[in-house]
Amino acid sequence: TPHKNASLVSSGNMLSRALFSSGRVLAHAHTALKGSRMLPAISSVHRISPRLYATTSAPAARKNLDDEYEHTTELKPTNQKTAIPCFKIMDQTGTVKPASLDPNLSKDEVTKMYKTMVQLNTMDVIMYDIQRQGRVSFYMTSFGEEATHIGSAAALLPEDMVWGQYREAGVLLYRGFTLDEVMSQCTANQYDTGKGRQMPVHYGSKRLHFQTISSPLSTQIPQAVGSAYTQKLAGSPNISVVYFGEGAASEGDFHAAMNFAATLEAPMIFFCRNNKWAISTPSVEQYRGDGIAGRGPAYGMDTFRVDGNDIWAVYQVTKEARRIAKENNRPVLIEAMTYRVSHHSTSDDSTRYRTIDEVHFWRDQHNPITRLRTYMIKKGR
Repeated sequence: TPHKNASLVSSGNMLSRALFSSGRVLAHAHTALKGSRMLPAISSVHRISPRLYATTSAPAARKNLDDEYEHTTELKPTNQKTAIPCFKIMDQTGTVKPASLDPNLSKDEVTKMYKTMVQLNTMDVIMYDIQRQGRVSFYMTSFGEEATHIGSAAALLPEDMVWGQYREAGVLLYRGFTLDEVMSQCTANQYDTGKGRQMPVHYGSKRLHFQTISSPLSTQIPQAVGSAYTQKLAGSPNISVVYFGEGAASEGDFHAAMNFAATLEAPMIFFCRNNKWAISTPSVEQYRGDGIAGRGPAYGMDTFRVDGNDIWAVYQVTKEARRIAKENNRPVLIEAMTYRVSHHSTSDDSTRYRTIDEVHFWRDQHNPITRLRTYMIKKGR
């Protein structure tokens, strides 16, 4: 786990000296206990190499951060007043500006992205109705957030490890998760790879490098840091990506994970879906300051804010974030600004805390599927 690795690295030289000096003691113990049942255990300890646990030389001296500060004699507080801009390149008419930022993917690739978005949307409609009929106990839809799933999934490598929250089914579908697998998990039948031990929509797939979703909020965020740090130590060509909502960013696990990732220089992406609602709590009541993106620089991270309903903006930002994470062995934070058109889950009635007009505005004026379809029509695809 990240906290153990951090402790081991920070106390490396002390542990190294202790292990080497204890070698003589273990050697004497080995002789004295010849024939004893304890010998195999002690022998195995003696064979452990300190290199697994500690550095063999002192780490390079780090520059004192105090040297980089600009000193002042003015006694006044500082408050960040400039918001991080939101990256957007395609409008609702499907026009990409500037044209140089159009990824110009092949017809097959764009078609796959569009089909997966429509498939996710259609699946959600059917599964929501099935839950209302009492045939499954629970369900969560992704209406309005399809571009965050598919745009990011297309920019990752298939072997990159994904840690989802509970609204990333589109990432799985894009990677090849079948509708049969979705239904098996939601109905907990004999073909469910989770053996019926999870709630519906708590998907997971070892084949597709997607860690099983768990219900407790934000637990996947620090776990993803451990995954990324392991990839770094192993020299893996892949990174880890963790998805979560802006509500989950209010949990302590989020802050602990951000600090661990920054200090351990873990190659990973923190992908926040800011859909403006944490169940019934609007984002304006969840935090002060510059949203979730504003927290990235505070932890020393490269940070992007992106229009989450613009699939090409999401694709370009995720692709660049992955490059930075892998090439520089460092975490990157993405805040995707989108909107949750659906109820939070089948246990929620969002009409009790927001207006239908608000929902319809986002559904009709900022629909990510419509935006991509108009782009395809213009391109003749």
